[in-house]
Amino acid sequence: MGVRRMKLNIYQKLHKAACEAGGVAKGKKVPGMHFNPLQHDEVQKVAMESLLNNGLYPVCTYTNYVKESFIMVTCSMKIHDIEDPTSHVDIEGCSAMGNLDKFGTGNGMSYAKKYAFLNALNLKTGLDNDDGYKASPFKANSKPTNNIPQASGTEHDNNHDAVAINNIENDIKNAASIYELRKLRSYKYKDAFNLAMKKHLRVYRQLDDLYKTRETTLNTQGVI
Repeated sequence: MGVRRMKLNIYQKLHKAACEAGGVAKGKKVPGMHFNPLQHDEVQKVAMESLLNNGLYPVCTYTNYVKESFIMVTCSMKIHDIEDPTSHVDIEGCSAMGNLDKFGTGNGMSYAKKYAFLNALNLKTGLDNDDGYKASPFKANSKPTNNIPQASGTEHDNNHDAVAINNIENDIKNAASIYELRKLRSYKYKDAFNLAMKKHLRVYRQLDDLYKTRETTLNTQGVI
């Protein structure tokens, strides 16, 4: 008589998938970016492999909110147990901003879905020497150095911040005039700049450097 395998419920399957998923390494920096991007395709590849191996399948629906100068896309992910069609887990509250152009909706959907995967499986992200993925443990009695990155908040906060920073940087780089550029800092992203200056000085310097670089470029081009 064969050994009967105990059937796992959807939460046990999701827990197993999270344990097996490991982490996602960030991509290489590209010109104009001050950080290593977390690629949607890499996140989806790692997440889908782990979910499918555990009999789970995600389905996403999206809600769009068009604002004056951007579109907000919210992803609602429902993870189904393929062995029990009545059982599912909902991942809510993952959203992202996109520009009001032909790429805006797609970009927002990709970002929102990426962070739904990250939240569902609590995926580790980073580089060997970045924020912890494959990082070497501290040696006994070792003294901290300035090279050790400091945590700035919860994983959810960091994920949300990464999306916001990317959108701010894209808008700065795509500003077509000095007026449009200054409007970003004094109106659209005023609160984001102020918050970064008070609590995340490294991020503020990153955004400020990019802003000044774009400002210089527009002035040199004679765009007013």
